Amino acid sequence: MRGDTRLLRVPAPTAPVPTDGLWRHTCFEAFVAVGDEPAYREFNFSPSSAWAAYRFSSERQRDEGAEARERVLLRPPQVTLTPQAITLTVRVPATALPRSPAVLSLGLCAVIEEHDGRLSYWALHHPAAHADFHHRDGRTLRLAAPLS
Repeated sequence: MRGDTRLLRVPAPTAPVPTDGLWRHTCFEAFVAVGDEPAYREFNFSPSSAWAAYRFSSERQRDEGAEARERVLLRPPQVTLTPQAITLTVRVPATALPRSPAVLSLGLCAVIEEHDGRLSYWALHHPAAHADFHHRDGRTLRLAAPLS
């Protein structure tokens, strides 16, 4: 993210562990599905180094059973913070992605918190009048699935 980061509330460094609720503060998110299938994965990464990984069977229908059966462990993001930018470098293992012989659909998003607590929601594409990162039409980036 490029901009005047001095105007933002950036979470302080913390232990790199799975953490719910990262979207309440500055964080970066990826939503990944196989083509237009209803099931998808969500990955959240905070500048604090905390992260989260979720599975959904359909829009906003979390599949906690599948999460328990196939636990995902992610490396914490590498974070670079300057007055002009926040850069997070993340690596999601292929085993954490939906299995696909062809194409993955991605939605890349960010929640940005200003010093006054105001949140703004950024995405490659907002398919509706209000921000909804879970909306399947927001997954506009297409990438070849990794080779297994």
